[in-house]
Amino acid sequence: MITITFIDHQQQATTVQAAPGSSLMQAAVDNHITGIVGECGGFCSCATCVCQVEAAWVGRLPPPEAMESAMLESAAADHPASRLCCQIALNADLDGLTVHLPESQF
Repeated sequence: MITITFIDHQQQATTVQAAPGSSLMQAAVDNHITGIVGECGGFCSCATCVCQVEAAWVGRLPPPEAMESAMLESAAADHPASRLCCQIALNADLDGLTVHLPESQF
């Protein structure tokens, strides 16, 4: 299992476990993490799963693909560490990942 910590806009941390191969969005939804909507079901078409990856982890993720970058731009997610949770596939290298959640996805 992969350990992930979600930190909400009030700095409250919630640590969960997720199966390798699942997405960060699915881990959030499965564990009822407030702040991750995932309206499109993980198809990179709604930008309701924006998070900010903690600085220490940014370089461990593959860069966003063009579609994700376009969705982040349309969502005005201009923080350099902003990512869509649905586009982050969990694997053993991401065990301990920490992400910050915005106050709202809209």
